Formats: sequence, structure tokens, C-alpha cells
Amino acid sequence: MNAPVSAAPARGGLAVAAALAIVYVVWGSTYLGIRIALEGGFPPLLMVSGSRFVAAGVVMFLFLRWRGVAPPTRAQWKNVLVMGALLLLMGNGMVVLAEQTVSSGLAAVAVASMPLWMGLFGALRGQHATKAEWLGIVIGFAGVVWLNAGSSLTGSPVGLVLLLIAPIAWAYGSVWSRGRDLPSPFMTAAAQMLAAGVMLVVAGLLHGERFNTAEWTLTGGLAVAYLAVFGSIIAFTAYVWLLHHARPVLVGSYAYVNPVIAVALGAFIAGETFTRHDLGAMAVILAGVVFITLARARQAK
Repeated sequence: MNAPVSAAPARGGLAVAAALAIVYVVWGSTYLGIRIALEGGFPPLLMVSGSRFVAAGVVMFLFLRWRGVAPPTRAQWKNVLVMGALLLLMGNGMVVLAEQTVSSGLAAVAVASMPLWMGLFGALRGQHATKAEWLGIVIGFAGVVWLNAGSSLTGSPVGLVLLLIAPIAWAYGSVWSRGRDLPSPFMTAAAQMLAAGVMLVVAGLLHGERFNTAEWTLTGGLAVAYLAVFGSIIAFTAYVWLLHHARPVLVGSYAYVNPVIAVALGAFIAGETFTRHDLGAMAVILAGVVFITLARARQAK
């Protein structure tokens, strides 16, 4: 049995920076990818989430086994199932459902409350954020509130409720996973996508979703493929690696950068409204990320 993965101290260098950049940029673009896939006739839980996670998980799992990476033990599978249920079934699945009735920019903005929850759950687990990190969290969240208040981004009440629950589940699952008995980060990501993908497919079938290829478009199919390769295999693996090599608050800072990228892409590619109000709020959000990043740099010294 592999030794439990410890909550490793924050690492400096290019590895953490590169992983953060991948999560920042790729996950910021997936909100628009989800919208395009939904508009392309692909059912939310069955295909946009479930099947693409199953496909990504199977490909990655088989590749890792071919490279000789040990599979999860029975005890590790239990932890992977919990992580999959919290991060992907609830965290990702609810966002995809919400994007049926809310704009991609608003979805990213609402999820930006996640660092607050991550800081809180991290404190309950004994890894307290520094004063500078909390200042960054408050500044970033103030920018999120500003972006929502009076913004032209649109959404439904049901969609907003789903977007309230999703970041709480994601944050708790992320903090809960630290120090658990898990396989290597790459195998953890593969097994988690595989397990959660099956759960999402079942949830989609229970939700009444069905495969109807007559409604699918080429653009929607390309969006699903992008989500599977870049959003799942590449970015999610980078995120799982970061969970064990960086402080929770720094890892959670992606939720502040994603709205900037999502709103910008939604405006320039999908024609979603983008105003000076949104631009000012994004500047505040990025200021919060700067505080968190600088706090992390001082912590590492």
C-alpha cells in the first residue's frame, strides 16, 4: 500500500507556477466550452460532464498502468470516490446544470466564492491562512460581489442556487483530500474522473437525459473533446498535483482568475455583454490574487 499523501509545504519554482497557469487559463475557458457543448445539443450530466470524464479517466488510467503506475488500493478507491462525489459530481455537475440557465461569465463569477470556503475549511483542518492571504481573499471576493452587483450578466434563481452549492462542495473536497491515503497525483486524477464520470452518467439518466445524436452539432462535439482533453486530463491533473504541493489559498486563487478569462471569452467569442463595470471589478479581483500570491511567496521564504 502506498503511504498516505501528506500535505506538503508550498513549493517555489516553475512547477507550481506552470500548474497554476494551466488551471487559470484552461479552466477559465471551460465555462464557454460548456456553454457551446450545451448549445450543441449535448446533455449536461450525461455527456458534457459524465461521459467526457469517463473517457478522460479511462484513457489516463490505461496510460498510467501501461507506464507501470500502481492502481489505487481498495482503501484508496474509497477516498477517491468521496473526492469524485464532492469535486466532480457536485462541484462540476452543478455548474454544468446551472449553465443551462446562466451565462458562462456569471457561472465563473459565482464559483469564485470557493477560496473563501477553502480558507475556512483549511482553518478547520489546522492550516490557517495568513493575514495577507485573508486580505487577498476579501479583496478578491469584493471584486466578485462588484462584478455581480448591477452587472449585465444574467442567470436564473435555480441556476444561482446550484452555483452556491457547487463551490462549497468543491472547496470541502479539496481540503478534505489533503493527507488522505491516495495513489500518485496523476493516478488520483484518473481514478477520480473515472469514478465521478460513472456517477454523473447515472445522475444524468436519473435526470431524464438520453443520448440523441440527431441533436448534436460538430461545434458541440469539438467543445466536448476540448473539455475532455484540456479541462479534464490536463487541467484537472494539474489541480490535483497542486493540492499536495501548494497552500490551499493559493490553489483556490484560480477561482478568482477564471471569471476574468470566462467573462472576456464570453464577450469576445460568444457575444455576451461586457462593460466597463465588469472591467473594473476584474481589476479588483486580480488585485486580490496578487495579494494571495505575494503572501504565498513570503510564506515560502
